[in-house]
Amino acid sequence: MPRADGEVRAEVARAEALLERVEALPDARARATAVDCVEALVRLYGEALARVMRHAEGTPLAGALADDELVSHLLLVHGVHPVDVGTRVARALAEVRPYLRSHGGNVELVEIRDGVARVRLAGSCHGCPSSRATLRAAIEDAVRRAAPDLDGVEAEGVTDAPAGAASAWAPAGTLAELPLGAPHLRTVAGRRLLFLRVPEAAYAYGDRCPACGADLTAATLADGALGCPACGRHYDVRGAGRCLDARGPGLEPVPLLVGAGGAVRVALPAEGAA
Repeated sequence: MPRADGEVRAEVARAEALLERVEALPDARARATAVDCVEALVRLYGEALARVMRHAEGTPLAGALADDELVSHLLLVHGVHPVDVGTRVARALAEVRPYLRSHGGNVELVEIRDGVARVRLAGSCHGCPSSRATLRAAIEDAVRRAAPDLDGVEAEGVTDAPAGAASAWAPAGTLAELPLGAPHLRTVAGRRLLFLRVPEAAYAYGDRCPACGADLTAATLADGALGCPACGRHYDVRGAGRCLDARGPGLEPVPLLVGAGGAVRVALPAEGAA
């Protein structure tokens, strides 16, 4: 049975730690022998992956392998990934666009040169002061996941996060688990969040009405407008949660990305961040 992504990442970290221990062995001959053994295994598995990809070329299996995070990274290590870096970066930007558009913004790829992807944020990105602290992280995180073979990502037109405003991306299930057209409450990393899925995208917000403080779990959702069951105020789900009925505070948006296979992640303040 395939292991969960968290278990795989832990195993990768363990392997890296073991390699560091090998490189630190005091006996030079033992160290060289261990390194040669690891390199031989890597070459062997690399050749096996190359043969798998040759057999899968032109079939749906090739795409499925490229979309798997662990397999994709291994394909990149061995230089046999079937999707070029430009296409992978373009797909990553497509992931983040729904969140940017909910704030009146967009992002475009400027160029990939010398191992660095340069992207540009366009639009006003209004409606949520906290978004200024997470826009750059959302863009860069999406690109790095899709193209770890790049040396860096530069995002133009994005305000740097203020000191103490660091965010961490937390897994929040899958898109298929979110009901279409109905509010869905879920606790992620100890925080209650309201997930809202409309036909073209999914969004996450705080679970309280900013006007009256009521729980929004029983709120109505129609034509992209969320209605508070207590005070009747309506909020624009696609427009950063702004209030549609009167001037006043909007919903608290939480950055959300939908990745390969429909995996949903949200950006929450990192532990210890202000």
